[in-house]
Order: sequence, then C-alpha cells, then structure tokens
Amino acid sequence: MKKVTIALIGAGSRGMESYGTYALKNPYELEFVAVADANPARLSKFQQLHHVPEERAFSDWRDLLSQPKLADAVLICTQDRMHYEPAMAALQAGYHVLLEKPMSPDPQECVRMGAYAAEVGRVFSICHVLRFTSFFSALKRLLDEDAIGRLISIEHSENVAFWHYAHSYVRGNWRNTALSSPMILAKSCHDMDILLWLAGADCVRLSSFGTLTHFREENAPPGAPMRCTDGCPAAHNCAYFAPKFYLNGDDAWPKSVISSDISDKGIMKALEEGPYGRCVYHCDNDVVDHQVVNMLFANDITAVFTMSAFTDDVTRKIKLMGTKGEMWGTMARETNRIEIKEFVSGTHKVIELPNEGGPQGHGGGDYGIIRDFLRLVRSDGRETGLTAATTSVQSHLMAFAAEEARLKNSVIEMNEYGRRWGFERLAEAAQSTTTELDAASLPNA
Repeated sequence: MKKVTIALIGAGSRGMESYGTYALKNPYELEFVAVADANPARLSKFQQLHHVPEERAFSDWRDLLSQPKLADAVLICTQDRMHYEPAMAALQAGYHVLLEKPMSPDPQECVRMGAYAAEVGRVFSICHVLRFTSFFSALKRLLDEDAIGRLISIEHSENVAFWHYAHSYVRGNWRNTALSSPMILAKSCHDMDILLWLAGADCVRLSSFGTLTHFREENAPPGAPMRCTDGCPAAHNCAYFAPKFYLNGDDAWPKSVISSDISDKGIMKALEEGPYGRCVYHCDNDVVDHQVVNMLFANDITAVFTMSAFTDDVTRKIKLMGTKGEMWGTMARETNRIEIKEFVSGTHKVIELPNEGGPQGHGGGDYGIIRDFLRLVRSDGRETGLTAATTSVQSHLMAFAAEEARLKNSVIEMNEYGRRWGFERLAEAAQSTTTELDAASLPNA
C-alpha cells in the first residue's frame, strides 16, 4: 500500500484532532509532511506531533502553495469563509484536495470549485462524513436491498444539544452568519447531503421556517453581566454558565478549542478573556436555534428535516417510510440502532451497530472519509468517491435555498435556483460552469 503524503492547511480542531490523530494511529497509510496555520501555538503543536521540518511549516497557506509541490494532496480545514481561495489554488498547483464542509458560504464559489475540479481531473472530496458512518451506510444498503419497498417519505432530525449549540453557535466560530455561514449550511449541510443520498433523486422544491428565539438579550436573567465570570447572579440556575461546563469533563474537546492551556487556571483565564466566557444572552450571535426544511424530490419522495438546539443529547434520528414497511433509527455517541417493521409479515427487526468513532469521530465517519480519500488519491483520480465536490454542490445549493426560503417565507423551485448560479443538474455542472472560468478568475498560487 502506497503511503500518501498530505499538506495540512488549518491545524484547528478538525485538522489536528480528527485527521491528524488518524495519521498518528496509521503512519503506514499517510504522513503529514507540511502544515500552514496562522496561529503560532497550533502550528508548533502540529509540527511537533507530526515531525514536520521547520522549512515546511508556514504561517500563511499562500507560502505553502507557492513552493514546488510538497505532497500528494492537501487537506483544507480552515474556517468556512477561508475555503475557496486555498482550494482553488491547491487544485491549480496540482494537488488532490480534501475540503472541510461547508465548501463555501457563497453558492457561486461552490459551483466554481466543483466545476474546476472536474476540469482539471483531480480528486476533490468534501468532508460529508455521515455517508461513511456505519449507521447511514446501513440505512442506504437496506433501502437498496428493498427492505421497506419503494421509499415514499423521510423524517429526519438533528438534535444539536443545548450545550453544544451554546459552545459552537452562540459563543463559538459559527455563531454569526456574516462571520461564517447560516446554521443550515454550517451545521446541517451534512443532513441535506444525507437526504439527497437516501432519496436518490434531485430535490426539486423546498420551503423552510426557523428563527433565533431563545439566545437573545431580552431572555437574559435579571442582572446577568456580559461575562459569566463577572459574578452572575444566575450562576447556579443557568444551564449555560461557562465555568460549570468548561471546568468539568475530560481534557479533550471542547476544552482543547478554547485554550491551549487546559489546566483549570488556563481555562479560567480563557473564560475571563476570550469568547467562550460570554453570557449566551449577550453575544453577537444571529444564527437560528431551530429550523425545519420541507423537501420534494424528483421521484416524488417527500422529506422533512428538523434542527433544534433544545435537546439534551447529540443525536440524529430518522424515520423512512416505504410501500412494504417502515424503518427508523438513532445515531448517537453511545449506540447506533436501526429498527425495521414489515407490513405483511409484521416482522420487527432490530439492528445494533457499533459506534466506530468515539465521542468526536462522527460515528466512524471522520476516519471513513480519510480512508476513502486516501483510496482515491492512490488511484490518482481514476476512481470515484461518495462525496466528490460535483456531488456536494447540489446539497449545498439545497442549504442555500433553504436559508433563502426561510428569510423570504417562500417556496424555492430548485431548477430555477440552480440556474441562478449556473447550475442545472449535477451531470451538467462542470460543463456549464467551467466555460465561465478563465485564468484571471483563479487565485494565484
């Protein structure tokens, strides 16, 4: 088996802990040989963990990509609004690319990236990790095996969990649409992708409703200060009191996100000075805390998706209704369970699946996506992956359309919406869009 060499752009939580950990556990499969990150502490830590030489550690991704080709592939784990330029530049420089989701908060950039990757013929995969979990892989296989007959309707929900929502979407990097992307894209483009995959047809029409209801200034407890560490009178009664959350638990995520010093003293300093100590009712957040999306697919399948911050658990729950039976299940940290009920026989089957990825491994999806990417790189692009950018463009457009439908209280016709961005069908995306690209439109490597 050929060892694949990778250059990492963005040594944050995903790059460092998810994919970097896989490399340390499987050194015969891949090796990180270069890294770029603007944060000196993260850069140094990754450099030491992976023995990256000083001359291949960069504070700016542009410096990395301006070198003669350093690796077989580039893994891009920067923030949402920092994806397009390095992805296009890496493809232009001859690298295969694995890009964290979402592709971009700009639909035009998503279409252009997918089109350019097809034009240059390189591997360009998007980290839609749910397709590689044992849970959703089993659901897809059962549908293909006719376990419930013809699929008619889907109910799918993402339970974000109150504490996770507060960490990432009120205090954290994905709290504000202008700084990152809307919630339906930042958190739930995974779910749009899964629904598209399970339905097996284009989405033709959708509507959406949702608001930011709770995490607003008017809902703050009386006398609540701007920071939890400034003597909040509601400390003992507030589910979101920062010291209670961040000073408990193990030393992994999310402690590792808020400070490189995860001692109690280091965490308290971060809460006193950084964004994660702010009162959840006094932040600059604007992304929704609950949302529903209603979808119609070209094969007459209907689907409803619900995202809610107001749950205690981090789970995804799904029910699939077919002509011969129904199938439902829960993907959770501790267990993954699928149940099938057949109409004629009345048979009730229960399938227990292992949690392959641990607490932060997306049910095995994080390792699954990197294994698949390595397979594609070894084939030099001759094989096709489940999450190619040209496939991901459509689910991204579904998320963009859902946000527009929510804001305008309208029903979006996806064919018309796709044409707005130069995209009509997946099979035509690359051809219709690459004709609009020229060398001047591409970032300089």
